[in-house]
Amino acid sequence: MKPIACALLLLVSTVIRSRVSLQLEIVALRHLLAVYQRVTKRPQISSGDRILWSWLSRRWSGWRDALVFVQTGTVIAWQRKRFRDHWAKLSKHGRPGRPTVSEEIKALIRKMSEANISWGSPRIVGELRKLGIEVAKSTVEKYRVRSRKPPSPTWKAFLNNHVRDLASIDFFVVPTVRNKVLFVLVVLAHCRRRVVHFNVTEHPTAQWTGQQIIEAFPWDTAPKYLLRDRYAIYGNQFQKRVKSMGIEEMLTAPRSPWQNAFVERVIGSIRRDCLDHVVVLNDRHLKRILTSYFTYYHSWRTHLSLGMDSPESRSVQPPAPGKVVQFPEVGGLHHHYERLAA
Repeated sequence: MKPIACALLLLVSTVIRSRVSLQLEIVALRHLLAVYQRVTKRPQISSGDRILWSWLSRRWSGWRDALVFVQTGTVIAWQRKRFRDHWAKLSKHGRPGRPTVSEEIKALIRKMSEANISWGSPRIVGELRKLGIEVAKSTVEKYRVRSRKPPSPTWKAFLNNHVRDLASIDFFVVPTVRNKVLFVLVVLAHCRRRVVHFNVTEHPTAQWTGQQIIEAFPWDTAPKYLLRDRYAIYGNQFQKRVKSMGIEEMLTAPRSPWQNAFVERVIGSIRRDCLDHVVVLNDRHLKRILTSYFTYYHSWRTHLSLGMDSPESRSVQPPAPGKVVQFPEVGGLHHHYERLAA
């Protein structure tokens, strides 16, 4: 700042000096500058020098003739940089980028992914949303613990019209510890992906299957359409029983399980979420396991097709009530999470 102060003092002194003396001093100074230009050493330029010449370039039209220690383009570059820095400083308000994720939420994401190996990122996002925590799927992808098992494929809904009047049925088999084969009948309502009825038998018949339809839809709750495959168990007695209830049967094409995708998806979830991790002893043991799983399935399990909600809709818990508590389901295979007051 000392050169700038000296320049200002010289400016004041020129007001009271004579014109001849001032012209002689200018000649002397120009000669000294010409001598300094012969020196090969580059002069040291401070920030004060840059500010002074940036100011002179806006106030004095003859500044280019007086400038000798740097080029005129350098002064213009100084002024442009000062302009950019000024507006860059004014435009900085707050911290850029996404809001930070707290360590508590990061730990909760890791805990959920470790406790539920078969869960994907959308399932964890839905579970967090029910706890009043809004995070993006990319955030869950970043902090979840990866398992070696690849994620299961997703299904797209292909039936949008008359979904409240549609139901599906299908059998799947479960081997026991004594190498017996148990048949499980699942009756699914398409509206909220609810399993309205299930039963287990070792020897299924058409009469037994028809009786299950009556138990699944008592009184006037029967759907208009029933979607099923061409399994031989759905014989004449079953068809008569269904027709007497006012239900119209819709048959899939041979060897086309994808045409009955809703119930096939549920059966796949039952196997992946539950039966692939247990050894079934007998039919009573299987009923007990499936009852426990369907309680979890209806009340707590979030579904991508239901907008990250469960078949029995769950209310969103705001962060205010308290900390997140983990509760085991299906013997500890899965967990649900609630906020409890401290």
